[in-house]
Amino acid sequence: MNTKNNRRRRESIERIEKIFIELLQTKELHEITVSEICKRCELNRSTFYANYTDIYELADKIRESLEKEVNLLYEAERTQSFNSNDYLKLFRHIREHQLFYRTYFKLGYDNQFKLKSYDIHQAKQDFNDQHIEYHIEFFRSGFNAIVKKWLAGGCKETPEEMDEIIRSEYRGRISI
Repeated sequence: MNTKNNRRRRESIERIEKIFIELLQTKELHEITVSEICKRCELNRSTFYANYTDIYELADKIRESLEKEVNLLYEAERTQSFNSNDYLKLFRHIREHQLFYRTYFKLGYDNQFKLKSYDIHQAKQDFNDQHIEYHIEFFRSGFNAIVKKWLAGGCKETPEEMDEIIRSEYRGRISI
């Protein structure tokens, strides 16, 4: 019986996801095959297809898992309706989970990576309400670029340094 919470099934899913992430470090998504994953996992293809319809669904499940984990970082703030602008927490998470973030961005999800806890109220105080959507998009895109550059460099700077970079960029904004 292969129920949803069956230990053996969970272990198979973990192996599939681990191998998939490893393969993504050296190959593009379209170059990875179900057969290759199954061979490296020492699992039958039927095990893969019992859990995923194809490689793309596997990629989406990994993305969803990471997004859920990131959202949990700020759960208390969301439920209590406040925003600490605590990017340090996020940078620490990124440094601890570099492989997952590299995978996330490599899968082309960077245009979907959103700062769900972005402080719109603070932004409205600092910027013209009429164009707030442009500011938010500009900030998100810049933040993504900084995270990707940090990951590409192996996260050599500390999370504290990265937090200060974000804060100094925000303080150094040009008012037009």
